[in-house]
Amino acid sequence: MGANPVLGVFFHWLGGLASASFYVPYRGVRNWSWPVFWLVGGVFSWILAPWLFALIKTENLGTVLAATPARTLFLCYLFGALWGLGGLTFGLTLRYLGMSLGMAVALGLTAAFGTLIPPLVSGELITLAGTSHGLVILGGVSLCLVGIAIVGWAGRLKEGDGVEQQGVAEFDFRRGILIALFSGIMSSCFAYGLAAGEPIRQLTLAQGTDPLSQGLPVLVVVLSGGFTSNFIWCLYLILRDGCLPEFTGRRGHTAAAPPPLLRNYALCAVAGIAWYLQFFFYTMGESQMGRFGFSSWTLHMASIIIFATLWGFMLQEWAGSSRRTRAVLGVGIAMLVLSTCVIGLGNYLGSL
Repeated sequence: MGANPVLGVFFHWLGGLASASFYVPYRGVRNWSWPVFWLVGGVFSWILAPWLFALIKTENLGTVLAATPARTLFLCYLFGALWGLGGLTFGLTLRYLGMSLGMAVALGLTAAFGTLIPPLVSGELITLAGTSHGLVILGGVSLCLVGIAIVGWAGRLKEGDGVEQQGVAEFDFRRGILIALFSGIMSSCFAYGLAAGEPIRQLTLAQGTDPLSQGLPVLVVVLSGGFTSNFIWCLYLILRDGCLPEFTGRRGHTAAAPPPLLRNYALCAVAGIAWYLQFFFYTMGESQMGRFGFSSWTLHMASIIIFATLWGFMLQEWAGSSRRTRAVLGVGIAMLVLSTCVIGLGNYLGSL
């Protein structure tokens, strides 16, 4: 089956919708500490769903992974673990900034760092700045940083409006921005993990896997790395805060009352599977982009930002804020979406 970029864009937007929506079920979890519900959801996101979908949709998964060079497995796992730190702090970003503001800032930074870090590490950044397509890319990154500053300004205005608690129970602008900065840098490692998994793609295609599903075995390895870093940190917090009883329906040291066990596990399962589906559809979209594959990352970021903004307004995160604050937020979001398009254009010009 040949490439179909139109279908690829559709899959990328489905992935963006899944990513922007995953945190919504967590809002319904009751009397579970943050590391408890994040870890439960993560088991579905990073272990159960990747293996289940890969086993169903690909051929001879065990044979493919056994034949994969050790270096490839290591790099995919390592980048996954680094991305896991970004995913871990991404959850905290949403906790302190809310859906629309948190995702806009964190993903804008992810788009920027995902573009800048590779040429910076390789020493090609100066060379890149000397080319027309490089200047377009750097211009897109600059737009991204301006957009982030404008969105941050909207957050400050929201504080000034006196509605910081509306829709976001633990709103903390300063803490959220600092966490978003770290999250944006580390989350960009996910793209590197997928790129490092190219040998796995070729092996699974050789086994007769449908090209649409060629990225699923890569996700098994990358997301296992993400699970490792998240598991270690969440376990530390759970043990430190005495939250272990919450897993069995008892009240932990930080919980106000015994948790509704079935409800919480069900909501975490939905959230975790939604989190995974963003990658499921991302790899499907990437497989269809053909020579436009460079645009996959920017399409993903832009779609998440747009859907997250819609969720933020639906969940009343900006209710009560002034018209000026909402206008500034709209300008910032538009700037972030425009920046991802400009970065994609620069990558396209560089591929010609």
